[in-house]
Amino acid sequence: MTSKLDFMTSSSGLSRRHVLKGAAAAASVAGFGGLSRLALADSPLKGESLHLSILGIAGWVPSSLGVKMSPIFAEYAKQKYGYDVDFSFADAPFSALFQKAATSLATRSQEYNIIISDSQWLGAFAKPKWVVKIDDLLKEQPGLTPEWYSPVISATYQTYPDGSQQLWGLPQEGDVVALYVRKDMLEDPAEKEAFKKKYNKDLPQTFDDFAELTMAEFEKVAEFFTRPDKNLYGTAMQYSREYDFISCFLYPFMWSRGGEIWDPKTAQVHGILNSKVNAEALEQMKHWLKYMPDGALNYGIAEEIDVFTQGKVFSCFQWAAVGPAMIPDALKGKVMVVPPPKHGNGSDAKRVYTFGGQSWVINAFNDENNMQATIDFMRWWYQPDVQLEYAKRGGNPCDKATLSRSDFDDMQPWFRTYKYMLAEGRSRDFWHHPKYAEMLSVQQEAFTSFMTGQTSDPMKVLDYVACKQQSILFEAGTAKEKAPDTCASISL
Repeated sequence: MTSKLDFMTSSSGLSRRHVLKGAAAAASVAGFGGLSRLALADSPLKGESLHLSILGIAGWVPSSLGVKMSPIFAEYAKQKYGYDVDFSFADAPFSALFQKAATSLATRSQEYNIIISDSQWLGAFAKPKWVVKIDDLLKEQPGLTPEWYSPVISATYQTYPDGSQQLWGLPQEGDVVALYVRKDMLEDPAEKEAFKKKYNKDLPQTFDDFAELTMAEFEKVAEFFTRPDKNLYGTAMQYSREYDFISCFLYPFMWSRGGEIWDPKTAQVHGILNSKVNAEALEQMKHWLKYMPDGALNYGIAEEIDVFTQGKVFSCFQWAAVGPAMIPDALKGKVMVVPPPKHGNGSDAKRVYTFGGQSWVINAFNDENNMQATIDFMRWWYQPDVQLEYAKRGGNPCDKATLSRSDFDDMQPWFRTYKYMLAEGRSRDFWHHPKYAEMLSVQQEAFTSFMTGQTSDPMKVLDYVACKQQSILFEAGTAKEKAPDTCASISL
């Protein structure tokens, strides 16, 4: 997931020749402007026949949509620029895609002209300058800078290092955690009566009801629908050790109650991650297993889709991006997608969930023709009518114009919640650091050890992770402080 290479050029920008052909980095950056002006006037590709390859995530609808929509771009390119272009799509699972891209890019290959990057990979792609630093390109391409719906979009899908003005990606798919619930069960008169009798409360019925719901209140709903004798359970979320699954679904338990995972300015982890509130978060997430089917410890994205669509769970904490798979034809009209519950009680309760989503990144080793066509494609992608078509096909756009349409909320069952969770403060991303994979591997192992009972002390788990991650960042030259001496003997 992460590169161990150092910067090969300065951060001031890439030369046209370096960007287009991967040559010397000392040349002028002015060429991007010349390239864009040519594209707007008389394309240098007129009469050419080109092929572009996109590398994306296997089985992920948003990744495939770019290619499925490519015939529209091909027609556009033919009419506007006078060249022919077709596309192919290579893929790999989340857990293997970065390595597949890195193996190719490390050889300075243009095997994949465009790569769909998970947001956390930006640093690993950017540090060795494998992808185009797009600041200068964006200045020349107003069509690539639509107003985003929320400020967190650029911070999540474009920026590395965190907090800087350096941009390396363009939003491909926005994504947030949503709560999928069986609307038909909620509205069943017998279920409503039974819930009222048991808890002296009404079952939540509307989006607004769920927007005000806390985890403590939702627990009653999950408990009510947990019926092992009928092979029905109250909810599901992701506990799998694979990739970042458990981490993404544990973080809301931490962040929503004020916990932090590091200081991105100093790269300090120890003393921040291993806190009492985060230890309680581990215990809280483990507690929820009682409302889930056997095997929930292995749940990732696909497993959640299976149990929800098979009617084995009433609800599911799941990514908005998989809405098309979560709501197949058989469940249309029977599912409501709502904000996941707040954590805490009363006025102090809040929700801070994990951002998902991916970025487009441009291969810095594309030759001149492929780079030109890639830029043409990106400029086309952010046109309003294209983003609207993307939304209608099930993609989650990020531009304010599309999301602010009066009909946007009704285009897809999850769109209202998607917008709600995009609001600043309700969702956040985590590390974009080049050492992402090493840091992730440590905590995936440790968090899983607690959920499975291999380790019983949540603070010991957090101490272990904090020590290991502090050492990783110190050795990388990012953290100012090394791990304390007490870390030398720590183990799970």
